[in-house]
Amino acid sequence: MVRYQRGAVSEISARRPDVFGVSPAEIVRLWCAVRALALTGNDAGMSSPAPERDSPAGDHFIKIWFKFVPREGWLPYDTEGLWGVAAGPDTARICNVPFLQDGVAEGDLVRFTLSPDGLCWATGRVEASGNCTVRVLPNPRGPLGPSAQAVYDRLAPFGLGGETFSKELPLVAFTLPAGADLPTIKATLQQGEAEGWWSFEVGCATDEWRAA
Repeated sequence: MVRYQRGAVSEISARRPDVFGVSPAEIVRLWCAVRALALTGNDAGMSSPAPERDSPAGDHFIKIWFKFVPREGWLPYDTEGLWGVAAGPDTARICNVPFLQDGVAEGDLVRFTLSPDGLCWATGRVEASGNCTVRVLPNPRGPLGPSAQAVYDRLAPFGLGGETFSKELPLVAFTLPAGADLPTIKATLQQGEAEGWWSFEVGCATDEWRAA
């Protein structure tokens, strides 16, 4: 089982400070909303939970919380809640694409513990779905502008499902299914980065993605 260590980064989160190929200072300057988020609270260094996801329809979903160390120079959150479907008394299958937590993808089966305050905290992944998590941040000065929709449109031929962080910060997190055309998707992402459309990172990779 891949374990998530509360208070520590996950298995794949050894990232360079200039995440997405853009310096933190540039991101903060270009995206005023990020600066506002980073300064939330009484202390500019205070970390907090990531914004809530919309609740899915139905009463069979549970919120699974992940704890991690905020990435230096990036969003200040230290927890992220993802919706899941209970698969057992202490396991759930994740139904969201993570924006911040690395090492997990939509469809993964994770184990959790219940805290005294009733929150379900992920402790590890017990079954991988075979899906990848890829995050794309459009370059506001590039051909696509600050448009999440333009990112979706560029990747529409692959039929990928994704979620957008917010209108102010158009970070798009995609799920790449195990059976997707990973070589062509990777080539498209790399081409877009080279031509200034966006920057991207892989939050959860598979052997198939690495080999693509």
